[in-house]
Amino acid sequence: MALIHRAQLRPSKLELLEPWLRTRSWFAGDPTAPLTSAGAYRFDDPAGEVGIETLLVRAGDGPVLQVPLTYRDAPLEGGEAWLIGTMEHSVLGRRWTYDAVGDPAYIAALATVIFCGGTQADEFVDVEGDLVFRESTATVAGSGPADAPAPVLLTTGDISTSDEPDSTVVVTGSLRLVILRAPGSPKAETSVLAARRTAGGGAEQLSGTWTAQPEERVLALANSL
Repeated sequence: MALIHRAQLRPSKLELLEPWLRTRSWFAGDPTAPLTSAGAYRFDDPAGEVGIETLLVRAGDGPVLQVPLTYRDAPLEGGEAWLIGTMEHSVLGRRWTYDAVGDPAYIAALATVIFCGGTQADEFVDVEGDLVFRESTATVAGSGPADAPAPVLLTTGDISTSDEPDSTVVVTGSLRLVILRAPGSPKAETSVLAARRTAGGGAEQLSGTWTAQPEERVLALANSL
């Protein structure tokens, strides 16, 4: 379950994201246009300490870009390379916001959903002490069997990430993840095929839909090394 507070954020998520996003090798769209939201989904952190949210955004009439984020109440040790910035949350205080591909909490959540056939977290908004269910603007599901064991993951120091023109590759221990940055684009389809070839046919995947995209798209792939 993802608990969401009715709060003010300064800067907003999109305001924080805009300057960072335009420096990424996989950015596509109008660099002068403000970002708009196409949807979002969340994962649970079993420890209940880290907010894990993936934003789907567009810059002008560019493709939908997938940006996983983590929100923490203190800096992530060893995570300086993935820090996007900080936001002031009117309920929770300062939140350190990371490109989640370098955060062990996100990697564990994504890998578990993919390998164990999970889905996005249910979202509940805290309205004066009452928890009110909110429909997610994106739905996702992993392709693995529900009875599969959860993967064993390592610490921040064991994480390696590399940005490609249309994806980010994460390697940690015996796990390889490919996060598609423009899901559904022709380049993304090429990345899916390449990832499956690299995995020798053994890759599981995360697929999803969002408000303006009712047909499933591959969002990420995972395989054991």
